Amino acid sequence: IRPILANTCFQCHGPDEKKREADLRLDTFEGATRDLGGYAAVAPGKPEKSALLERILSHDKDEVMPPPKSKKPPITPEQIATLKQWIAEGATYQGHWAFQPLAKELPPEIREPARARNAIDQFILQKLETEHVAPSPEAAKTTLLRRVSLDLTGIPPSPEETTTFLNDTRPDAYERQVDRLLTSPHYGERWARHWLDQARYADSNGYAIDGDRDMWPYRDWVVRALNEDMPFNQFTIEQIAGDLLPNPTKSQRIASAFHRNTMINQEGGSNPEQFRNEAVVDRVNTTGAVWLGLTVGCAQCHSHKYDPISHQEFFKLFAFFNSGTDVNSVGETVEVLPGEIIPQKNGRVTLAMYEAAKKRLQAQHNTASTRQKAWLEKLRADYPAAPTWQTAVINDVKSLSGRDFALLPDGFVQLSKGEASKDTLTVQISSDLAQIDAVRVRFAPEKGKDNKLAPVTLSEFTLLIDGVASPLVAALSNAENPKKPARATLDGDPATAWIPDPNSALNEAHDIWFLPANPLPAEGRTLSVQLHHDKGSQFKGKFQIALASTAPLLPPDTKIADAALHALKESASAKKEGAQPALQRAFALLDLPALAAESAFEALKRAAQPAALMVMKDLPTTRPTFLHVRGDYLSPDEKLGALEPDTPAILPRIEKNAVSASRLDLAEWLVRPDNPLTPRVTVNRIWMRYFGQGLVETENDFGTQGTPPSHPALLDWLASNFISEGWSLKKLHRLIVTSATYRQSSNARPDLADRDPRNLWLARQNRVRLDAEILRDSALQASGLLDRTLGGPPVYPPQPEGVYTFTQNAKSWLTSKGSDRYRRAIYTKFYRSAQHPLTSTFDAPNFSTTCTRRLRSNTPLQALMLANDESFYEMAQATALQLWKETPAIGPDADGSRIQRIFQRFLSRNASPSELNKSLEFLSHCRNNPRVEPAGDAQQPSPNLLPNQPPSEAASWIALARGVMNTDEFITRE
Repeated sequence: IRPILANTCFQCHGPDEKKREADLRLDTFEGATRDLGGYAAVAPGKPEKSALLERILSHDKDEVMPPPKSKKPPITPEQIATLKQWIAEGATYQGHWAFQPLAKELPPEIREPARARNAIDQFILQKLETEHVAPSPEAAKTTLLRRVSLDLTGIPPSPEETTTFLNDTRPDAYERQVDRLLTSPHYGERWARHWLDQARYADSNGYAIDGDRDMWPYRDWVVRALNEDMPFNQFTIEQIAGDLLPNPTKSQRIASAFHRNTMINQEGGSNPEQFRNEAVVDRVNTTGAVWLGLTVGCAQCHSHKYDPISHQEFFKLFAFFNSGTDVNSVGETVEVLPGEIIPQKNGRVTLAMYEAAKKRLQAQHNTASTRQKAWLEKLRADYPAAPTWQTAVINDVKSLSGRDFALLPDGFVQLSKGEASKDTLTVQISSDLAQIDAVRVRFAPEKGKDNKLAPVTLSEFTLLIDGVASPLVAALSNAENPKKPARATLDGDPATAWIPDPNSALNEAHDIWFLPANPLPAEGRTLSVQLHHDKGSQFKGKFQIALASTAPLLPPDTKIADAALHALKESASAKKEGAQPALQRAFALLDLPALAAESAFEALKRAAQPAALMVMKDLPTTRPTFLHVRGDYLSPDEKLGALEPDTPAILPRIEKNAVSASRLDLAEWLVRPDNPLTPRVTVNRIWMRYFGQGLVETENDFGTQGTPPSHPALLDWLASNFISEGWSLKKLHRLIVTSATYRQSSNARPDLADRDPRNLWLARQNRVRLDAEILRDSALQASGLLDRTLGGPPVYPPQPEGVYTFTQNAKSWLTSKGSDRYRRAIYTKFYRSAQHPLTSTFDAPNFSTTCTRRLRSNTPLQALMLANDESFYEMAQATALQLWKETPAIGPDADGSRIQRIFQRFLSRNASPSELNKSLEFLSHCRNNPRVEPAGDAQQPSPNLLPNQPPSEAASWIALARGVMNTDEFITRE
């Protein structure tokens, strides 16, 4: 009865009092039976006196319900008969099934218990026996292994794994394979993808600008947590409120990034408060969808039309998230190194190395005051403290772009004009100094027609002694530009540069000084410097190089130096001097031990590539929450007053650990055993991944508009068992995949085509099209290219040019080299504004909001991508090469062996006789009609792809591999 009323009546006669018509409420017994002036909508036991039936049966267009203008389908005769019977029997109202406590179900008795492998089968078989339907036989062993491998790890079995399974005659051979797959590190990757969909994970901020963000440590945390079988209740608590746990660990703070996956608007002129509210609304809606399976967001603007969630209750949930420190910005972050969450085996900087460098840097900062006192004494003794510069002798200059030079009497080098914007000048110099404490490069740019100095751009500077680069720890200039500082010349990044401020130049020249941490030996050594101009215009003018054997006591910036000297004269005591900002600033620029430690740490940081992961943190003072009239943050209902955090009244009450409930209280409430929604929703979604649809088909809506469960007793038994088994996801997975229900053949059943066309009774398995990521991973595995490295920053596999043509901001996509090119698709860089074409073609959402279930489409683009995309073509080439390595190169059955190997790799089975014959015919056709590739086609196979074979032979095998890869069987999990 409730689904009939919910779909037809509740929109106008349901929980939302502001939208309620005729003051009639049909979602409660009291409302439906209320006296409306001599009559009632529902008169229990008296269908003939019930206005509800009278209006439904009316032929008057002004009286009939639902009214034609609502565009709702009319109630069917069968539904009318059901309503009559319900009213005649007393019109009993029951609470909506999803909000009721979990039923204490026991596996039912069945007539043929031998058919059941575990309790799941007893529930399924009970229904089948009632309908007098036999279950399908078990799938073939090859099908079964491919199915469970794809389902548990997202990677098909290798031919060797298939052969091992086929030869294993032990009665528990299949269970052994399940246990092997559950302990595989790739299990976490496979199931993390589904969770990341729900977490709306992306590597960019979203909206129009869609700038980059470092979120990958959160993704790695999910992979690790799943691999370690973290109990789902703990998994939930750490993600919702890991930062609020007592003495939270770094891992728990990383987990809290779940709700930092919200989008950030970087548009100029955008209102931070507006988008802070948008983020909080998203957190409420996501929490409701992921854990409760409810369309909570419908109550943002008014009370829910169908479910018992009021407008106020939405903003009471809003209050849990309303005190975050992020205001449309980065907010709180945690620094995370690659390999810190999931250990890497690729020689990256370790956490221990990183932390040690940090400690050394901090130690230098802690002892800086002692060094500053010594510096002040030197400064007084050596006033005005300028170094003695010796102009270096220029022996030779080499220009990478081919520019000429002339040596001038004053030691300057005059460069000829050139066209190239990039250049590297290698200058061989000599000096009679015994040691080098400083190097100065003086640029004297030409003046243009407007009498302005030509620009200077220096990307990197290198001092070489006997051909070896010497460590330099400081770069200072007399024309410092805060946005393009001198230190950019020592950061190892050609994309950054020192571009001096021409308005601060002295004597129409720009000086830049370079300082080593300790004196460098120069006597009897071969000296040279390199000036890298990798960014901006080529330098026009002349330059000079000078050396000093004493370290400077003041920087070249005259403003800083003069301010320091003035402070020194005015100071009365060393104690006062040390506290003066001008002296502190000058000293900090020349504190070589600290600069050396900082330089070493920055170099390590560049090598380590740590991520600044955004995590949750609340304000010290709670931000008040008001109901937003019609959902508009600009219209707070202050008359109602501030709302306290709370949960919907239809569910068990929340327990507070303090006066006001916190996110931690909410997290604990979500996974309390008496909260019936979280376990039901969770087990239903996992069931959906294995059978293509959930026991509750509307897995995103457990409310009154959703579909009731096809097997309610099984759903509640699974939910209760999930809790009693310690919220173990791996135990739940094992229970499902070892059931006879899961192991059935997916072959169509003509006998059920009319009786159960959608296979709701589960008399067979369902075939499921692979997700985009699994499809690519399967092809990589089959071709032998898959790199199984876990975790780390995102990678950039090949994609067509022009993907970012239609985005507001062009993105840099530097295609990964080496093994990173073949990493699993879960690690591919994901931009919300323009995702990788593979994921968009195969139905991945853009993750602007949570996605609990991907829709599936069938389009010509999918077939074209599998056939012609650069990555898939590369996989076909690799397959051809692997065939040549693995099968005999000579003999009458060489072709047949290789064809069988292709089928084993891509389909986990041997080719049938007819498939073998068709494949041989196809190869013969390709050899006799070699494909002529267009000039410059990047997909043309290398002439040396197959040893001692013509290119046409390689092309033939590549074509066959592409054909098998493009079959429905390859892209489908049977």
